[in-house]
Amino acid sequence: MHVHLIDGTYELFRHFYALPAAADVSGQEVGAVRGVLTSVLSMFERGATHMGVATDHVVESFRNDLYPGYKTSEGVPPELLSQFPILEEALQAMGVMVWPMVDFEADDALSSAAAKAAGDERVGQVFICTPDKDLSQCVVGTRVVQLDRRHDTLRDEAGVVAKFGVSPGSIPDYLAVVGDSADGFPGVAGWGAKAAALALSQYPHLEDIPKDWREWHPSIRRARALSEALFGAWGDALLFRTLATLRLDVPVFDTVESLRWRGPRQDFEESCRRMKSPDLLRRVRSAALRPPL
Repeated sequence: MHVHLIDGTYELFRHFYALPAAADVSGQEVGAVRGVLTSVLSMFERGATHMGVATDHVVESFRNDLYPGYKTSEGVPPELLSQFPILEEALQAMGVMVWPMVDFEADDALSSAAAKAAGDERVGQVFICTPDKDLSQCVVGTRVVQLDRRHDTLRDEAGVVAKFGVSPGSIPDYLAVVGDSADGFPGVAGWGAKAAALALSQYPHLEDIPKDWREWHPSIRRARALSEALFGAWGDALLFRTLATLRLDVPVFDTVESLRWRGPRQDFEESCRRMKSPDLLRRVRSAALRPPL
């Protein structure tokens, strides 16, 4: 079996900005929700059998307590934020396993689910469906991979190295020094993607980097300046790495079989009625009747 893990937050944002507005029977904006449901349905129609969707039910998480500059919901359109609970309820009615995150982030749930699914010998491959660079740290060989469904591209471990210049295990260290504007932390001054790739390809983790710049690998240019910047901001670098490191202890599922899609619940019909989506109901029912590939 294959397991598909969906970044529901990414999908909701993507569809919100890609699709025209659409209101339900009460006037509530649901255009992005309908787009995500249709997208998830298309995966079942193409043969997906085991799936979980993680969402940021609350954008803020434990990381905001660690670093005040970490991302918040400030600036996110209210018409978008209001669709998160609607999406979660609609997906659950559709029969899909959903992890609405409050203290953790959706990425933490995906990371935890990927690790747990990969530990089951019955699972042939785990697809983490998001282009988010944070999730690259979860890639394992060709067994746990990232799938960018928008561009239909797959990123395995060799793909992570090709894109970032470091292995998946070094991604948190990479982000710590390069920074992540989407998550709200700046990285270490003077460290760019090229310098980080060169240094971390030789020294996989921050603690492995020699404190004496004269001991650095000769391929790393500006070693003295980089060393002074890194060790002058050592506490911040370690904090940023903590922010970038995804958790593996989020409660997600008991067994992989709990991710199997068995069709919609009875209340999905009401969800479709409210969203004025009769065709979605018809297609979901039809997909549920098909034998698994």
